[in-house]
Amino acid sequence: MARTHPSWLGGEDQVHLQLLGRARDFIDSVVNSSPARVALLVFALVVLIFTGLLSLPFASSTGEVTPLHDAMFTAVSAVCVVGLTVVSTAAHWSFFGQLIILIGIFVGGLGTLTLASLLALVVSKRLGVRGKLLAQSALNNASRLGEVGTLLRIVITTSVLVELVLALALIPRFIILGEPFWLAVWHGFFYAISAFNNAGFTPHSDGLVPYETDLWILIPLMIGVFVGSLGFPVILILVQFRHHVRKWSLHTKLTINVSLILVFAGMVLWGLMEWSNSRTIGDLSGSDKVINALFASIMTRSGGFNLVDQGQLEPTTMLLTDALMFAGGGSASTAGGIKVTTIAVMFLAILAEARGDSDVSAYGRKIPQGAMRVAISVIFTGATIVLIGTGLILWISGEELNRVLFEVISAFATCGLSTNLSAELPPEGKYVLSALMFAGRLGTITVASALALRQRSTLYHYPEERPIIG
Repeated sequence: MARTHPSWLGGEDQVHLQLLGRARDFIDSVVNSSPARVALLVFALVVLIFTGLLSLPFASSTGEVTPLHDAMFTAVSAVCVVGLTVVSTAAHWSFFGQLIILIGIFVGGLGTLTLASLLALVVSKRLGVRGKLLAQSALNNASRLGEVGTLLRIVITTSVLVELVLALALIPRFIILGEPFWLAVWHGFFYAISAFNNAGFTPHSDGLVPYETDLWILIPLMIGVFVGSLGFPVILILVQFRHHVRKWSLHTKLTINVSLILVFAGMVLWGLMEWSNSRTIGDLSGSDKVINALFASIMTRSGGFNLVDQGQLEPTTMLLTDALMFAGGGSASTAGGIKVTTIAVMFLAILAEARGDSDVSAYGRKIPQGAMRVAISVIFTGATIVLIGTGLILWISGEELNRVLFEVISAFATCGLSTNLSAELPPEGKYVLSALMFAGRLGTITVASALALRQRSTLYHYPEERPIIG
């Protein structure tokens, strides 16, 4: 239907309105025809904007222009909520630069699909059916498409409230430790936003090492990272139904149970492997060792904060960390990795195959074949990206495999733990890691969403023949 404009508008105004209307129609058609592609374009545009801002002279503490590869790496790390750094966040960046990083973390934490949906709402004032389907898939909570717009607003409100609570818990401790009031407020909000969004950026030059036994700081950070890693669909279900487990969705049950299993299994294994390592936690008391092990287990699944030098870990601990980072957190969350529900679906499929069951089920619900195909696609895509990235960094740096693999998985899984390899790489290596961070934040999510929306029915089926497997 053609747009009509009031007759009292002048000719030039009508032309402007027509151009604006055509622009809205074009963007609306693009959003509804390929929302996954729009998500990629939106995040790429956001990264470029923040790269430009961090390249400004007054973004650095010295007033000099930051090299493009360092500015882009930091922008990608912030927007993709990773936490890897090539320059000191506290020493290199001015207050303006740190503020830009913090805004990038908050914006990036909302997620690609949420940003794409909000873009459609802002520009075209409405979400098309495919745009709503994509947003509904991202939130996994709207029973009706009409609820999607409301849920998007709830997502933003929830983020702000959780980050505010975390900041209010941290600010008094920084004041008690002797920091000036406004500096304590800044550090409290910085850590709160960084923790909930699983970013891992720290405003202190020595990170969290001085607070390795301070539970007043460590506990809020662990809670913030864990809650953020569950994902907005799970948070909304918990807010709505609280302790009424029977009313929880299958996604919520799988996410919470697998997350808890990974946290406690990771804590036990990490603690046992590092218990006697004097370079990490070997000289601490038993209770402090347990706290460090719990902290490390939570942070390896995407939080990115660390209390020990990752380069001093035992080789077996580094391998365990690689596995936990690759697993990641919940779907539609600020965490990275291939997601815990992907692991759960594949484990249930293997279990059903071992038992000879024709259906894959959990908690009285059957999991469709389409979900298993998406899970396989996500795992294969993630493993392929890690393999290619590892080969490129090995070729560029010439470093040993375990250190390169650690850094590559940390970048792809948007975790942020580092052996300081990122800072040592030449510019081309930093661009490779930037691409890995971008792919890790967008790739598997976008592939999964695109596959979920691309279901077609055929009018015929080929004769069935089963190949030999295994």
